[in-house]
Amino acid sequence: MEALLIPLFAGALVFLASLISLRLGLSVAIIEILLGVFAGNYFGFQAEPWMTYLAGFGGIMLTFLAGAEIDLPLMKSRLKESLLIGGASFFLPFIGTFAFTYYVLSWQLNAALIAGAALSTTSLAVVYSVLVETGLTKTNLGKSIMAATFITDIGTALALSILFLKPTLYTLEFAVVSIVVVWFAAKYSGRIFNNKKYKNKVIEPEIKYIFILLLILVYFAAIGDSHAVLPAFFLGLFMSPYFAGHSDTKVVMSRLRTVAYALITPFFFIVAGLKVSLPLVIGALGLFVALFAIKQITKFIGVYFLAKKYLPKGEIYTTLLMSTGLTFGTIASVFGYQAGYITQVQFSVLIAVVIASAVIPTFIAQKWFKPVHSEDTINGD
Repeated sequence: MEALLIPLFAGALVFLASLISLRLGLSVAIIEILLGVFAGNYFGFQAEPWMTYLAGFGGIMLTFLAGAEIDLPLMKSRLKESLLIGGASFFLPFIGTFAFTYYVLSWQLNAALIAGAALSTTSLAVVYSVLVETGLTKTNLGKSIMAATFITDIGTALALSILFLKPTLYTLEFAVVSIVVVWFAAKYSGRIFNNKKYKNKVIEPEIKYIFILLLILVYFAAIGDSHAVLPAFFLGLFMSPYFAGHSDTKVVMSRLRTVAYALITPFFFIVAGLKVSLPLVIGALGLFVALFAIKQITKFIGVYFLAKKYLPKGEIYTTLLMSTGLTFGTIASVFGYQAGYITQVQFSVLIAVVIASAVIPTFIAQKWFKPVHSEDTINGD
């Protein structure tokens, strides 16, 4: 009977998060994270293996959806801006956090590098969720933010790969499979999406097709001791022309988004909240405040002035959203803890900072700096 209470309680959290989100007008991702923190620390609720897997797949799904929303022609035309904003968004927090933890706090080299990687990220999952809820994914501002976020996370992924991962034949196999899957999907997905036999069917073959592609990436990533976030984003990116060009495939995207947000992605945010140990964070509150401040200050310096130049009517909103972190920050922290590079206290504080950065800047952006759609233009448009 107790085993049945876990999915019941988890389902109640998902439903409650939706109601609170609608009531307060805040992103549901924020509410799901906070409910996860509350349930884990005050009710002793822990993630079951099925929840952990669903959460991992939810992160992959969000990353795919974010990639699918990118306007490739716009990204190419704004490549310079995306590279500058996204690059600065990665490098300044990475260098600032590393310097503080290594030279001021005297952390071990690997621990300081892990901290730099964890706090350099911008969460594609959070950014995409917020932009979807606010209707900004179809605007130039929203697409530019996602493109810059992608550049930031590429920097984090490369940093983790160069500094810590030990490539094996299985890692190479994962890379080859990822390239093949993305190439196949970009070239042949039209045979699924444009086939009249598959359109508007209750069994949704197009959605199941996307699921199997993502599951292939997840499987080979696990074998290669890697993560499927970047390949999933590239998969969505190179499939985006299918979703942008036809009304039928836009319906597929809408249905996929509904399935994801109704059942899969809530567990990504709730499980993230469950990983925070409030007693450990409270015991190292000064460290938490310092690291959170460093991330926010370096993100502001790295993003705001470039965004003011290239996204003049959304610079503060852009800066706040790009100050968020979750997926890669959590991955970097978990990797460092499992590898023995950081202690449990360092791990809990880093995870808490990552989650706080997903909640606080998002709350401020949504409450006071949400741009008006009609004014959403990019410099030069």
